[in-house]
Amino acid sequence: MPGDSHLPRLAAKPLSEALSDTPVVIVHGPRQCGKTTLAMQVGKRLGFDYFNLDDDAARRAAKDDPAGFVARLPNRAIIDEVQRAPELFLPLKVEVDRRRTPGRFLLTGSTNVLLLPQMADSLAGRMGSIRLHPMAQCEIERRQPKLLDAIMRGDFRMRSSRRLGEELAERIAGGGFPAALARKSTARRRQWYADYVDAMVQRDLRDLSRISSLHAIPKLLKLAASQTARLMNVSELAAPFQVSRPTIRDYLTLLERIFVVEELPPWHSNRLKRLVKTPKLHMTDSGLACALLGLSPTDLWNDRDMLGQLLETFVFGELRRQASGVDDAIGFSHFRDKDGAEVDIVIEHSGSRVSGVEVKASSTVHPADFRGLRRLREATGKRFACGVVLYDGEITVGFGDGLFAVPLAELWS
Repeated sequence: MPGDSHLPRLAAKPLSEALSDTPVVIVHGPRQCGKTTLAMQVGKRLGFDYFNLDDDAARRAAKDDPAGFVARLPNRAIIDEVQRAPELFLPLKVEVDRRRTPGRFLLTGSTNVLLLPQMADSLAGRMGSIRLHPMAQCEIERRQPKLLDAIMRGDFRMRSSRRLGEELAERIAGGGFPAALARKSTARRRQWYADYVDAMVQRDLRDLSRISSLHAIPKLLKLAASQTARLMNVSELAAPFQVSRPTIRDYLTLLERIFVVEELPPWHSNRLKRLVKTPKLHMTDSGLACALLGLSPTDLWNDRDMLGQLLETFVFGELRRQASGVDDAIGFSHFRDKDGAEVDIVIEHSGSRVSGVEVKASSTVHPADFRGLRRLREATGKRFACGVVLYDGEITVGFGDGLFAVPLAELWS
């Protein structure tokens, strides 16, 4: 059932594998995405003890005497919300160097601790990382994901599916945070998200930086939600505030570090000189974006422009989440040239093969919808695996030379 905190996660397998050969592993991702649950599920099987730095006493002990705190830890320990006591990183390094065995420490963090100076100077080279996202639709439905694998192989067969209609808006607005999905009404979910934003501002951002204008962050988040799936435009985001453009850029960087927004870089090639080099901005969860914009599923369904934007963010999020369970290195970007040809999501796998995904909210597909994918195919040559237009239709069908129209329901079917 949606909201069940014990739903299986795609990241469980790579986490177990990392703990089998790496002294320290961190699971990091946005607050409330299920990091603690995953760490405890995997850690319980392996005999880990659990310590939470959100607990005042544990945090004070870790900050006041970090070396003593680490020395008293059992052989295998989970340290939850480790970013709250970065003083622990150096003692953890000393302990790992003293006894370098796999699976000593399992850390979780609601900020990207890999970017903290203390981390760069200590656990670099001794630690593996697992990025955990909010739940994917296939995780909620308890189904093994198949779409990303098919996109990477370029292997689609004609088959029938189903049109989603207004269910699509419900899934976009629902998002993937387990605690939000457990709320039965739109109003209750909206309240959860309001509390969530407040917790991020008052705890995670305060821990990261001395921001003088914390009150501006919720408004900036709402503006970012309105620009999701668009090219990054810092000047437009800065316009309503009495702070400089570089300051707003710094705020966006901090929001990236707590996994709330994400920049999708532009795809590049030495063969093409007329590519747009601006990244796209995406909210990391479509449910949070809808809540920030005050959009119910019905509101979203009736606003076709916002539906298109948020659907693109939703699909990007789903593919990113499916990639968390894949062994191969997978990179994501977007493609746009100065003639207006574009591909919403470019996927590079194993450093060689390239696939493209274009997203449409409509129930029909036309040859013109493949314009950007054809341009990407020309640019990548033999590296091109396939191009896919995801649409709200009922049939998977080929459009020739590695191009396919695929129903959106295949994201989790």
